[in-house]
Amino acid sequence: MPLPKPTPSELDILRVLWRHGPATVRAVHEQLGGGYTTYLKLLQIMAEKGLVTRTEADRAHIYRAVPSEHEVQTSLLGDLMQRAFGGSAAQLALRALETRRSSREELAQLRAMLDNYEQELTAPAGAMDDTTDQSKENKA
Repeated sequence: MPLPKPTPSELDILRVLWRHGPATVRAVHEQLGGGYTTYLKLLQIMAEKGLVTRTEADRAHIYRAVPSEHEVQTSLLGDLMQRAFGGSAAQLALRALETRRSSREELAQLRAMLDNYEQELTAPAGAMDDTTDQSKENKA
């Protein structure tokens, strides 16, 4: 079953749950501000959509995020990539880099990822295992 797409307000709530773990409506309200009843209603809707689960402890409902942050990001990014970039990961990445300057650390991570992808594309199937085996034999 596909992951339901959270609204911006639901994403705010999920971020609180990912950051702080399971929480009551009051705890979410304290983190985000705004109206308590608004968060209560949103969490009830999110439970119906399968974005959160609700358990009862000491007469308080505790809400827990169902999908991980990574799962939600991957789902939303895949949808955006298809709709806005014709399925091109490269175009999405290029536009993202044009939109906001990246830190040196982020650029280093991107370079390392690209280097790994390039190695995978240029290496024949099983070559990575062969080179590891050959280097072991050479050392023996």
